Amino acid sequence: MDRPICISVRRGSYVNLKIAKAALNRNWQIPIPHSSPNFFFSFSSLSLSLSLSLCLKEVMWRMTEPLPSKVIHVRNVGHEISENDLLQLFQPFGVITKLVMLRAKNQALLQMQDVPAAVNALQFYSNVQPSIRGRNVYVQFSSHQELTTMDQNSQARGDEPNRILLVTIHHVLYPITVDVLHQVFSPHGVVEKIVTFQKSAGFQALIQYKLPQTAISARSSLQGRNIYDGCCQLDIQFSNLDELQVNYNNERSRDFTNPNLPSEPKGKSQQGYGDAGAMYCLQGSGPRGVGFPQMGNAAAIAAAFPSGLPPGISGTNDRCTVLVSNVNPDRIDEDKLFNLFSIYGNIVRIKLLRNKPDHALVQMGDGFQAELAVHFLKGAMLFGQRLEVNYSKHQNIITGPETRDYSSSNLNRFNRNAAKNYRYCCFPTKMIHLSTLPQDVTEEEIVAHLEEHGPIVNTKLFEMNGKKQALVLFENEEQATEALMCKHATSLGGSIVRISFSQVQSI
Repeated sequence: MDRPICISVRRGSYVNLKIAKAALNRNWQIPIPHSSPNFFFSFSSLSLSLSLSLCLKEVMWRMTEPLPSKVIHVRNVGHEISENDLLQLFQPFGVITKLVMLRAKNQALLQMQDVPAAVNALQFYSNVQPSIRGRNVYVQFSSHQELTTMDQNSQARGDEPNRILLVTIHHVLYPITVDVLHQVFSPHGVVEKIVTFQKSAGFQALIQYKLPQTAISARSSLQGRNIYDGCCQLDIQFSNLDELQVNYNNERSRDFTNPNLPSEPKGKSQQGYGDAGAMYCLQGSGPRGVGFPQMGNAAAIAAAFPSGLPPGISGTNDRCTVLVSNVNPDRIDEDKLFNLFSIYGNIVRIKLLRNKPDHALVQMGDGFQAELAVHFLKGAMLFGQRLEVNYSKHQNIITGPETRDYSSSNLNRFNRNAAKNYRYCCFPTKMIHLSTLPQDVTEEEIVAHLEEHGPIVNTKLFEMNGKKQALVLFENEEQATEALMCKHATSLGGSIVRISFSQVQSI
């Protein structure tokens, strides 16, 4: 009779797990001393016994786990987690050669330079739960030994290729219009139709080619690439639609096969690829109307944008609260965040997250104002750090001792002249506009009030409708943004100064 063989397998040891698999195949009998800190296998009656180290499910999962690979599969990657977050999680273990975010599945694929680096990372995280921005992520080896373009595509969706692509654009720092998308995708074949919209995954577009082969080629060539250097990354999947319906030719949709379509809706829109879907037409102050989401300030929006919403703004978002991360906790407080975010809408509440000092929640007046803030402030530089601004999973901020309430503040800009303030919404600029200045103010006093935030290139003091105003040009957008955050609603010569970004580029 053969003597029983005992195999000890330490947690995280993939070499010994392969021996354990061999034991299972040969039906070895393996006794288990429960006092051991390791775990042992017994297959005498096709059963498993183990010590307190691991449960039965974990053992069975590890026995069916893919073989070690330099490609790591990450799950539970929420929309608030960026590529940089994942890089920081794995860079201590070696060089990362490829990273693909599968936003539609809340997953990511990450390729290390070699297998030992990936093994070291997974062995470490088998004992330490990896967490990013308060969310637990789960890591394992991918079934692929190499992350190729085809592997990336097959991970994204399991549907059959067709001629319509669903494109998600991450880290949108510059406006993405139909013309921009056509310029990117048309070199790969004849583009028939384009529709853009906003969904929970971010800014998205549907691109319809004339032929399926050209769509496949475009996806293979463009997947994971950036439209602009360092931003606007393309995540491309095949859509399950057979044909796009385009009703209007404008900055948000285009039918290149039918150039005679109107640019503005004359009735209720039937085109709804976005999250909200339910849109209706409001007549603005001009002769033309435009479709907007059903929200209380829709009349002001229609008056502000009679020719259509700004590029990249869908008007379909219904989440009011945004999560602001990567802020400098030593330089930021609630009032400064209020000064910045109130450029894009009324502020209801702001909460600094004490357990995450570089995070904050900002509740805007409605979903449209939150969309403006996310669109225009995402990626902005502030106090040496690049802001991350995303929609929060919390619809509202609950009132509490750590929450600052601004719902009744007279500094909320959109309580008066909402249409005018909507027109002023833009990305941070080098130029700021000062209003409600004292009548006897001088340019020297204005410079002295602002120069601590950076070198001032030029200033212009002028009068409009009998009121003193000024333009101040800084060297870069970050300095201008800091000046706005710190000096808006401060006193200068006995007057409370109002500051906003100016769309004028030069004095």
